[in-house]
Amino acid sequence: MKTSKNRKLVIASMLGAITIALGMTPLGFIPLGIINATTLHIPVIIAGILEGPAVGAAVGLIFGLSSLFNAITRPNPASIMFYNPLISIVPRILIGLSSYYVYALVKKFNFSKSKAVSNTVWTVILLLLGYLLYKNVTTGAESLVLGLNIVLLLISAVMIFLMNKYQADLAVTVASFVGSMTNTVLVMGGIYFLYAAKYMEILGKSISEAQAVVLGVVVTSGIPEAVISVIIATSVVNAVKLSRGEKTNN
Repeated sequence: MKTSKNRKLVIASMLGAITIALGMTPLGFIPLGIINATTLHIPVIIAGILEGPAVGAAVGLIFGLSSLFNAITRPNPASIMFYNPLISIVPRILIGLSSYYVYALVKKFNFSKSKAVSNTVWTVILLLLGYLLYKNVTTGAESLVLGLNIVLLLISAVMIFLMNKYQADLAVTVASFVGSMTNTVLVMGGIYFLYAAKYMEILGKSISEAQAVVLGVVVTSGIPEAVISVIIATSVVNAVKLSRGEKTNN
């Protein structure tokens, strides 16, 4: 029991430190040409899935406090919205909780076709990344962007191979996606309900456009970020589970 508590403390500290480092450096964002995907929430998702709700919430709290600290020390026109803990902290805590509970829920069900579903999901991801690479090539994107696209494509292909070899873990895929969308939906939802007028003023748009703009951010940024989260979190979680000798199938 003591060993388990010590492990959770170490993992929470390590993933929390990674989250802070991502927030303080350009590593917190992956440039993909037409979009930039944040990676700041991914350690929170991994913590929730691997070590449970308490560790997930703890790493999420670190993420939230880091977000609040950055808003105070590196202010920009949108920082005022992140002074509010309902925007900067609470959604980040809920990332860890939603990731764990969705993972635990899906894990309870013995999906006879989970392998087929997982392969379908990863095939769609491969197609999306392939299209993104095509768009970046045709628009003359930088070599770094093209390299990142190719790396993500390779990781996705390897994940399909490994999940077919060691059996699929649909629960990790679903939990990673939901955890990422928890962050996007709650942050943007909070901004819409609490700061719609201010947000539109910053963007130079009419308040009547607020709903469309917020929904646009959720779709154009939230979904790509969720896809990146699935790729990275699933890779890390499955690697850790295999190293522990745990089964990765539902």
